[in-house]
Parts: sequence; C-alpha cells; structure tokens
Amino acid sequence: MTKEQVFEGLKEIFSVLLPKTDLSGVDYDTELVRGLGIDSLSMMLLSLATEEKFKMRFPDGEAMPVTVGDVCDNVLRQLA
Repeated sequence: MTKEQVFEGLKEIFSVLLPKTDLSGVDYDTELVRGLGIDSLSMMLLSLATEEKFKMRFPDGEAMPVTVGDVCDNVLRQLA
C-alpha cells in the first residue's frame, strides 16, 4: 500500500468523522487539531476507524500524531 492510498483512505474517514469540514485543502502537512479541529474524542474515533479500515493496530504508548502525514506514516509502519 502506498502513502497516497493511505491518505485517500484517511480522507474518507475524515469525511465521516468531520462531515461539516471542508477537506479540499487537506494535505500531509495539515494539523489534526488546528487544521481539522479534531478533539480528544475525535482522535480516539479516528484511531479506531483507521485500525478498522486498514486492518491494523496502533501500538499502545505511541505518540499522538500531529499531522495527517504522521497518521499516514504510522499506518504504513504498522502495515510493513
């Protein structure tokens, strides 16, 4: 799986979690909190939805991602 495929999958998740958010300008450098307005509950839901979509698990104790690119990299690392 490529980083672009993970990115597109994450945009699908964002469209469900954040239905009123304009995602047209989202890129790898978009910050989850400042750029998308993700709060702690949304972060938990993002993690669960990402694990389900990509059939993987994030390890416990891993640092919280700051950007969309961080999430992509974390997913790719777990799928490797």
